[in-house]
Amino acid sequence: MDQSKAPVLDALRDYRDAGFVPFNAPGHKQGRGVDQRVLNVVGADVFASDVIALNGLDDRLMRHGVLAEAQKLMADAVGADHTFFSTCGSSLSVKSAVLAVAGPHEKLLIPRHVHKSVVSGLIVSGVEPVWVRPRWDAEQRMTHPPGPREYLEAYERAPDVKGALMVTPTDYGTCGDIRAVADACHERGIPLIVDEAWGAHLPFHDDLPPWGMFAGADVCVTSVHKMGAAVEQSSVFHLQGDLVDPNVLKAREDLLGTTSPSSLVYAALDGWRRQMAEQGRELLTAALELVGSVRARLTGMGLTVLHDEFLGPELAASVDPFKVVVDLRPLGISGYQAADWLRDHRKVTVGLSDHRRIVALFNHSDDEQTAEVLISALDALLEAAPEFPAPPVIEIPPPEEFELRTAMLPRDAFFGRVEQVPVDEAPGRVAAEMITPYPPGAPAVLPGEVLTKPILDYLRSGLDAGMELPDPADSELKTVRVVAE
Repeated sequence: MDQSKAPVLDALRDYRDAGFVPFNAPGHKQGRGVDQRVLNVVGADVFASDVIALNGLDDRLMRHGVLAEAQKLMADAVGADHTFFSTCGSSLSVKSAVLAVAGPHEKLLIPRHVHKSVVSGLIVSGVEPVWVRPRWDAEQRMTHPPGPREYLEAYERAPDVKGALMVTPTDYGTCGDIRAVADACHERGIPLIVDEAWGAHLPFHDDLPPWGMFAGADVCVTSVHKMGAAVEQSSVFHLQGDLVDPNVLKAREDLLGTTSPSSLVYAALDGWRRQMAEQGRELLTAALELVGSVRARLTGMGLTVLHDEFLGPELAASVDPFKVVVDLRPLGISGYQAADWLRDHRKVTVGLSDHRRIVALFNHSDDEQTAEVLISALDALLEAAPEFPAPPVIEIPPPEEFELRTAMLPRDAFFGRVEQVPVDEAPGRVAAEMITPYPPGAPAVLPGEVLTKPILDYLRSGLDAGMELPDPADSELKTVRVVAE
C-alpha cells in the first residue's frame, strides 16, 4: 500500500478547511464553547482537531472509509492481516484480545507477571487463568517472560486451554522468545496473544527485539503512546492467521470500547504510522546511536546501567536498548528516592522506579539536548546521594512466596460477598481485590488468591518505602478486602 497516505489526517484537514459548522457532538463546537483559561493552557488547535468520526471525519454512513483505510495502512506497515485502532489504551485492547480467545469458565495460559489490565479482563470475562511461571532473576530480584518450557509445563496441567498470553517487552525492556512460544502454541492448535504494549517501535528496525507479528503471534497489542509518538490512550491491536476470528475480535472490542472515539488519537496513530513507514529506520538508527552513547557515558560516570545482566538461558531472550535501567544499589538509595529527587530538583521524570532501580525511556523523540539533561541530572544525583537517608527496607519474599494459591475464579471473588478485615487477620483469607505495585502494574495479589503474611508484609513495607498501590480499597493497607466467610 501507499504508506505516504494519511487518511485520518487528510479528512481532518478537509473538515477544517471546508468550514463545517457542527450541530452534533462534541459539545465544545470546535472550541467555541471552551473557557479561555482552558485555551490558554492547552491551545485552541486541540479542540479544532477534536472531531466526531460519524458525520464528522466521515459521512453519516462512513462511506468514505477513512478509518478503515487508516487501519489497513497500519496493518500493511507492521505485517498484520488486520489492525484495529483503540482510543482506550492497550488496557482495553488486551481485554478485547482475551475475550476473543476465551469465554466464561474457559481457560487461558497466562504468566503471573501480567499487567493489571489482563487481570481486569479475567474479572470481566470469567476466564479461568492457568498460571505460567515467569523466569525469576535471583540476582536482580525481578521476573522475565517465560519461555516455551514454562508454557508447556502449564499446558500439561490444562490441555483444554483455549489459548495463551505472553507479555514482552516488560517494563524493564526484557523480552521473551515469541517465536518459540508461538510455535509451541500452534503445534497444539491454540493461538498466542502477545501483550507488546512497550513494543510499538519494534517492527521498524532490525536491530531491535523481535516484533510479535513477524515472530508468529496471532494477536499483538501495542501502546503507541508509550514507545511511539502518539497521544495518551493511543493503542492498536493486530491480528494474523486463522486461529482468531477478526469479526469476533472486533465484536469484543465493540463490547468494551467507546462509541465516541477521539479523532486526536486516530490522527496521531495515522501520522505516526506514516512517519515510521517512511522514516522509521533512519530515525531509530539515530536513536540507537544516541542511547548507546548515553549508556556509555553513564557507565563512565560510575553508574550501573543494566543490559547484559538480563540475558541468559533462563533469563531474557533479548533486551530493548531504549530502556535505560540504572541500578542504584551501589549508591545506597532506592529508585523511589531517586525518582522523587530527580523530579523535585532537576525537573526530570523517569518511566519507572522500584526499590532499587529507575528506568529512563528513550525513543526517536530524543536528541542530544534531552540526553544531556538526563546525564546532567544523574550526575547531580550521584553527588547528592550520600546525603540521602537510608531507604526503608522492603521485605521481599523468595519467588515461591509470590505464587499465591488460587482458590476462586477472579470474577467470582471480585463480584462476590466481601468484607474489610484488618491486615493482621487477612492471611489465609481469599482476596477480593487486586493489590498492584504501580508501575510496573503487575498485581502482587489477585482476586481469588489466598493471602499470605509474607506477601502482605512485602506490600506494607513497600508502602512505607514509597511504593504506589492504586488498587486496594484501603490505600494505606491497614485493612484488606476479602471474600466474606
